[in-house]
Amino acid sequence: GQILRDRGQEYGATTGRPRRCGWLDAVALRYAVRVNGLSTLALTKLDVLDTLPRIRLCTAYQYRGERLTAFPNETGILAECAPAYEDHPGWEQSTIGALKLEQLPKACRAYLDRVQELAGVDISLISTGPRRDQTILVDTPAFREWGLTR
Repeated sequence: GQILRDRGQEYGATTGRPRRCGWLDAVALRYAVRVNGLSTLALTKLDVLDTLPRIRLCTAYQYRGERLTAFPNETGILAECAPAYEDHPGWEQSTIGALKLEQLPKACRAYLDRVQELAGVDISLISTGPRRDQTILVDTPAFREWGLTR
């Protein structure tokens, strides 16, 4: 988490307090997509992962010897869960400033595909740097409906 926090500058704007950072929890993401009726995702700070040799995705929880792929409906159960990770190769090259999916490394695109698969919705916006113009707008059905593709 420390590397992600430092590279992503994840500190409170007012207090400077360090934020808790970790690997993407696809179980919680899938739950958030479902309960909020999301049709697409925005993935920010992709460039924070650029230097990592391995990227992990939490795809399930381990609970008392059982593998849970759905978000538990009781907080007591969730408190006892441990993340079950899937490892993906890092791309170890810069994505900063990429404006099209095709400009991203192959391993990066594979990671994004897996996130979409696990979430159950497309990723329509990807930030590849801190500036507004360092953003990929993906031609997805949701963005076409909203008239937001380039």
